Amino acid sequence: MKRNTLIRKGILTFSLLLMAAIMVFPVVFTLSNSFMTENEISRHYPSESESQQDNAHKNSFIHLKLIPDQFSFEQYKAFFVKKQSFIDKEQSNMKFYGNSALMVIPIILGQLIVASLAAYVYGKLKFKGRDTLFLVYMVTMLMPFQVTLVPNYLIADKLGLLNSFGAIIFPGVFGAFGVFILRQFVMTIPYSYIEAAKIDGAGHFTIFMKIILPLIRPGLAGLVVLLFADYWNMVEQPLIFLDDPSKFPLSLYLSQIIQDTRGIGFAASILYMAPMLLIFGFAKKYLIKGIQLSGAKD
Repeated sequence: MKRNTLIRKGILTFSLLLMAAIMVFPVVFTLSNSFMTENEISRHYPSESESQQDNAHKNSFIHLKLIPDQFSFEQYKAFFVKKQSFIDKEQSNMKFYGNSALMVIPIILGQLIVASLAAYVYGKLKFKGRDTLFLVYMVTMLMPFQVTLVPNYLIADKLGLLNSFGAIIFPGVFGAFGVFILRQFVMTIPYSYIEAAKIDGAGHFTIFMKIILPLIRPGLAGLVVLLFADYWNMVEQPLIFLDDPSKFPLSLYLSQIIQDTRGIGFAASILYMAPMLLIFGFAKKYLIKGIQLSGAKD
């Protein structure tokens, strides 16, 4: 019996390690290839036109290589310095990196403010039709982007926001997902805390700042990670609302970089992933700390 248990644990462990390796391999592969020189990348990963010209590559598989012949930061340097030709304009790669930040950061900050206030209202304030109003608001979260595309486009057009970051930022700020997540955290806060604060003369603003926000910190940290992952990788919104390619985020321009220069594409992919990994590592610490603090106060 004990032997069978050990065998099952061994199979489970091996399966989990195998799945983890499959998940991590693309990141490791991209990272290692980002330190190759452009010549080495051209040799190992010829483009389609090069493969058609070279009969040696025509019927052969691409051999994936993990260890560069010579480690070089050439691709990273080129990403920061080199300019790419895009729609009759010379644009720096960093401009598109900055475009992503200028869209995503205001969306996250705005939704944290709006969602936390709305979560307090829907979670702790009592008024007629509260639950019905919340249900209607949540229905918008279930709608795919394509359903709300036409109304959002018409509203942005009427407000004069088309071809500007505002056409993407404002709909993101008032998204329903953050309200849903934070309301779950607010609902776990005992109402006795609020009643005690009211007895001491505290108003809604004081209760929100002194009681609600500190106790929903784990939810705020988790929401930052989820929102960043969602909007950092957005493609449809900038493609529809922005006419000027120079305003595109890096998520939309990354394919163009890879098509023009494959070597820089590897470095751009790593730099594109870096903020997401850093934010997750930063938020993870606060998530654990927030859970511990919540447990101690309960």
